[in-house]
Amino acid sequence: MVFVVDDLLNKDLSEVYVKWNEMYLLSLQKTFKESDLKNFQEAIEKWANLFIKLFGQFSNSDFKLPKLHSWVHHIVDTIREFRAINGYTTETYEALHKTYVKIPYRLSNKKDVEEQMMKTIRRKAIIKQNDFKKKFKTPLKFNYSSKLFEFDISEAFEFIDKYKNETNLDEKMIKGLDHFIQSLDSYFDLLKISTAQGCHIKIYRSVTLENRAILRTTNMFHKRPWFSNISVTMNDEELFEYQSDNGICYAQKYF
Repeated sequence: MVFVVDDLLNKDLSEVYVKWNEMYLLSLQKTFKESDLKNFQEAIEKWANLFIKLFGQFSNSDFKLPKLHSWVHHIVDTIREFRAINGYTTETYEALHKTYVKIPYRLSNKKDVEEQMMKTIRRKAIIKQNDFKKKFKTPLKFNYSSKLFEFDISEAFEFIDKYKNETNLDEKMIKGLDHFIQSLDSYFDLLKISTAQGCHIKIYRSVTLENRAILRTTNMFHKRPWFSNISVTMNDEELFEYQSDNGICYAQKYF
């Protein structure tokens, strides 16, 4: 606190110092919730606005500094992507320096460099944010495709028998339908559902899961048999009894 040592007491100087410490303490958190990030961003803006107001007249570039710009406008997004600042390694800082300083500098024509760099960073941030909004506009979890068929649970046996006899099905799909009622009973037991009266079954061609994997139930996909596989972690004692990939055995599952 040089201004205190030199007896340069000033309310604004004291306030900007306090706001810096408030911002700094928030930056030291090991974990961040969305509400924490909001508070952190507000603290950054309060400090930056007062800091620029006080010292802007002494800056030849009007504080158009890439690192200051990155701190004020991009550190919160960086925490969302890389987590807490204290967990960053040397490689993290090198990657950030390359993204926010080196690359924008090389893209400039070396005239009014700071302004060009900040415009480049801002454009990239806008594009990234727009891509993010488009990408997650609709949730991927349980995104169903067109419906194959539907029936009431009370008519399940009749429907399955009729569908098997009147439709040209692959033998694996036939086997899957044979196990359908048994699997449904197990599912109801798992959820502790005592009665299925009034239950209506809908089966779709495919569903996109939360991890973006696609589970297909169609007999053919692009005129070829297609069935979704699942991975099974085996018991260590049985590890050498089956062909596996690092302890993972792949098998078909009938739904």
